[in-house]
Amino acid sequence: MKKLLRYFLNGFLIVAPISLTVYIIVAIINWLDELFWLKYPGLGLLLIIALVTLVGFIGSSFFVKPFLVLTERILSRLPLVNMIYSSLRDLFDAFVGENQKFNQPVLVKMTQYNDTYKLGFVTQLTMESVHLPDKVAVYFPHSYNFSGELFLVARENVTYLEIPSSEVMKFVVSGGVSKL
Repeated sequence: MKKLLRYFLNGFLIVAPISLTVYIIVAIINWLDELFWLKYPGLGLLLIIALVTLVGFIGSSFFVKPFLVLTERILSRLPLVNMIYSSLRDLFDAFVGENQKFNQPVLVKMTQYNDTYKLGFVTQLTMESVHLPDKVAVYFPHSYNFSGELFLVARENVTYLEIPSSEVMKFVVSGGVSKL
């Protein structure tokens, strides 16, 4: 009986991640198809990719940039809209923009008397703006969550890592289960 249970659990560990991944992808594709009232599966995804690419092409045009700047100014002056828009823009810029913030993984010694370390990402190299020039801002993402904490850390406690930031992020978010 124990062997059967072990086989079942082993099969579950193989089937569950694959099934959930396929389910999520199919659900997103179906949602996009329903969003545009399309009859053919996957056409919504292709339409979104084409539209985003077209917007990127048009947005990089010299003539459109003044309109984007004007739109951004208007959005920044609306009280609630400003908070939402600027937060989302900064979040997207941190991951995929020209000013990526999670591109420098570090190992931070958390206490002086004990060998406790955390993996994180430097987001600001200096904290002179808050009169702490000897500190750096390090973001520590939480495992299995889309949240994290920001610490101001003494520069001497920070060790820069020569590992791709995507690998470090995957390691941290997985709770240390994935290989680094």
